[in-house]
Amino acid sequence: MSNDTTPTLRISPDVKLGQNVKIHAFVNLYGCEIGDDSRIGTFVEIQKDARIGRRVKVSSHTFICSGVTIEDEVFIGHGVMFTNDKYPRATNQDGSAQTESDWATVPTTLKRGASIGSNATILCGVTIGERAIVGAGSVVTHDVPADVIVAGVPARIVRHLHSS
Repeated sequence: MSNDTTPTLRISPDVKLGQNVKIHAFVNLYGCEIGDDSRIGTFVEIQKDARIGRRVKVSSHTFICSGVTIEDEVFIGHGVMFTNDKYPRATNQDGSAQTESDWATVPTTLKRGASIGSNATILCGVTIGERAIVGAGSVVTHDVPADVIVAGVPARIVRHLHSS
């Protein structure tokens, strides 16, 4: 981890950091795990129970919520948003405020080498395949196969990539 000890860097003691992790200012990390040689940009929040692999780049203004697993060598563009609840509510039917026990995290997985374009939104419960590319501004609502490019709202396959 870089030696930035300014008050703009909030890293909870329960965060597991690998070696050579670079973290920029105005970051909020708690209860998460970040692998070796990963880079975390400015204005990023990574919540508890999120796992970030090795050699991952998370660009600025990104939100990674509980239940997200990002495997090795994934690129996350600027302002990417993840969700972890299909039907979010502030209150229960009786009007009482919801707590963590009132909902279950829906997991999301990004496989090795995937790339997510800036301002994409990744809805919970999906898997994005190895080396898949999600175009900027896309909304991913279903699983994305390996080696494809998806784009749009909702994201659809626009091209197949050929491995060499």
